[in-house]
Amino acid sequence: MKKLISHFNFRLKQSIRLLNLNPRISIPALMFSGALIAVKLPENFYYPVVFFILILLFHYERKDIPFLKKAFVQSWRGIIVLEAAVLYSILLVGNIHYTIEKVGLCSYLIILSLAFITPRTRPMATMKWNFLPDDLFEWRSFLRKNTWMAVIGFIIVLLSSYHPAILILVGTFMLDYISHIYEPQENKEMLELYFKKYSLKEKIRKNSLFFNTLLLPTYCLFLILNPAESVYLLYYFVFMNLYFLLILSRKYKNYNHKNKNSDYNMGVYLEYFLCCMTIIPAAFMLKSNIQAAKQNIRTYVGD
Repeated sequence: MKKLISHFNFRLKQSIRLLNLNPRISIPALMFSGALIAVKLPENFYYPVVFFILILLFHYERKDIPFLKKAFVQSWRGIIVLEAAVLYSILLVGNIHYTIEKVGLCSYLIILSLAFITPRTRPMATMKWNFLPDDLFEWRSFLRKNTWMAVIGFIIVLLSSYHPAILILVGTFMLDYISHIYEPQENKEMLELYFKKYSLKEKIRKNSLFFNTLLLPTYCLFLILNPAESVYLLYYFVFMNLYFLLILSRKYKNYNHKNKNSDYNMGVYLEYFLCCMTIIPAAFMLKSNIQAAKQNIRTYVGD
């Protein structure tokens, strides 16, 4: 028992340490936790289904099985089940709208099977995404490395159309990940070759079109599910596009061939997020960014 208590104490301290050291994870984690507590679903039995899916994802991604086998030689399978059951219980009890029912209780029996389901040990096969044009090379590079994460993210964004508050909340999560797509900087030879063929205006137009094409199913589904709340969708559209354009223009505004990335951080995220909330400051900032980006590109490519 003492060993088990020490293990869970270690898990708690490990989680707190990870959240303290990585604001990029901790801020979304706190927002996501708030959503899990406050969101009301149309049917009570939806909660255990959603929470069980989260537990499956957690189990599928865990990489500490060798550690558990060494620390708990005979009972490591039981530790896996116990950890999953504790997390599942926290999720069930944490939501203020959920009341205990049979689907939630029966899910504990399914959790027992996790002891015999092996998490993945090798990366899953990913697509090459070669069909994306050169204008979208940042997306192509990101999707090659994060195919399955992107698919899951797309599904989450699509499901967020269920309610205006969820739509906006999920959108704020997504913006941080979108920002990292444009963080890496290409070398100056590639930059020169690209902008001798295309203009910054074309780059912005084609990337914006692709971005909104990805969001189009969410737009349509939201209008179907919430036709009386279309004003939220209009605000969402303007907000998301302003932020996206600010991040894209910032990349070339700050481009320097000596740097491998654009030094994106949480400060940039919060600055652009607040500006986009009020719209007008973001519009002025976008105009300034585009002008500075054009001038910076001109120093590498010429007129």
